[in-house]
Amino acid sequence: MRIFDEDWVSLRFGEGLFFWLGAGAIIRQMVDIHCHLLPNVDDGPRSWDVCLQMCEMAQADGIEHIVATPHANEAFRYDREAMSKMLEALSQRVVGKLQLSLGCDFHLSYDNLVEVLKNPSQYTISGTNYLLVELSDFSIPPSVSQSLHRLLAAGIVPIITHPERNMVLRSDPQRVLEWVEDGCLVQITANSLTGQWGTQARRTAEWLMTHAAAHFLATDAHGVRLRPPILSEGLVAAEKILGKPAARVLVYDNPRAVICGQCVPKIPFSATQL
Repeated sequence: MRIFDEDWVSLRFGEGLFFWLGAGAIIRQMVDIHCHLLPNVDDGPRSWDVCLQMCEMAQADGIEHIVATPHANEAFRYDREAMSKMLEALSQRVVGKLQLSLGCDFHLSYDNLVEVLKNPSQYTISGTNYLLVELSDFSIPPSVSQSLHRLLAAGIVPIITHPERNMVLRSDPQRVLEWVEDGCLVQITANSLTGQWGTQARRTAEWLMTHAAAHFLATDAHGVRLRPPILSEGLVAAEKILGKPAARVLVYDNPRAVICGQCVPKIPFSATQL
C-alpha cells in the first residue's frame, strides 16, 4: 500500500489545494464521514499509536476532516459521553493537522431505533440531523423501509452505509433507489470502487453512482493495513465514472454539508448528466 507524502507535488487551482498523483490532481480538503478511528472502542484500532498512524495517513491522503464513527450495535455499546471525551483527547493530539467530529455506525435494530427516536443527538453526526445507518448483511425485511420512514418523519436523515457491500442489496439494488427517492442518502466505501471488496461490490457501487444513488465516498477505515483511511484512490475511480467535478462532490461538498448541518441535495450528479 502506498502512503503519499513527499512524493506529492502541490498545486493550487483557484482557492483549492490539490496534489498531483499519477493520473491527475487529487483534491486536498476531503471530508471522511465514516471512519472507525477511536482506539479500543470497537473493531477499529487497538491502540493510540495505531489511531495516530491513521490520522497521519489520512492527512497525507488529503483528508482534512474525519467523522469518528464507532459501532453502535449489539456487539459494541455506544457511550456518547465517553466517546466525546476520547475524541477531545485525540483532537488535542492532532490539533492543526486534522479536524474531528463524532457520529456513530448505527446498526438499524428495533432497540436502536427506539433509542435514537428518543434522543437523536446522541447518535447523529455532530448533533445534526444526519445519521449513518448500517443494515444487516443477512436479512432486510420490509420493516426496514418502515424504520427508515420513521427516522425521516422524525427529521432524521438516514445515510445508508456501504449498500454495495451488502449481500442482500447487491442482488436487489433497486431497493436503494427507492430509499433515495424517499429521502435517504447513500455512502459508498471508497475502496469498493478499487475492487478491494470484490467485483460484485465494485459493479454495484458503479451502478448506484450512475443511477444517482451515491452521495458520499467514505473510507470506513478500521486500521492502517487492510482497511486504511484512504479516499484518494476511490476518488480517482469515481472520476472515471462521473467525471472530476461530480466525483469531488462526493468527498468534499456533500460531506462538508453534513458536518455543517446543511442540506445535501437528494439527487447528486450522475453519469447521464455529464
